Amino acid sequence: MYRFGKNRRLLNKKEFDAVFNQPGKTVTPELVVLHKANNLGYARLGMALSKKMIPKACERNRLKRLIRESFRTGKLPAVDIIVLARYGVAEAGNRKITSRLGLTWDKLIALYAG
Repeated sequence: MYRFGKNRRLLNKKEFDAVFNQPGKTVTPELVVLHKANNLGYARLGMALSKKMIPKACERNRLKRLIRESFRTGKLPAVDIIVLARYGVAEAGNRKITSRLGLTWDKLIALYAG
């Protein structure tokens, strides 16, 4: 287990664009997860949770916390990940979001680990 430091985040437009331009995509009813392998030896996370999809700031912050914690505790391979919100994600409970993210991380592990 590790901390969620700056080296584990996608921080600038160039890093986000690298994933947006040639993504792999995993879709759940609540989230879209874009992913692309990197050469860093560890996974990095970016989030795009817009006011349009999640109007209330407290809901956006709740989802960010859930996504960060799920990412932090997952054993992900060297991949850059961007999580996008879909309509209805704000109504989903914490367990549902965490469960969907866990299944998504398992798919990414199977896809990139071997």
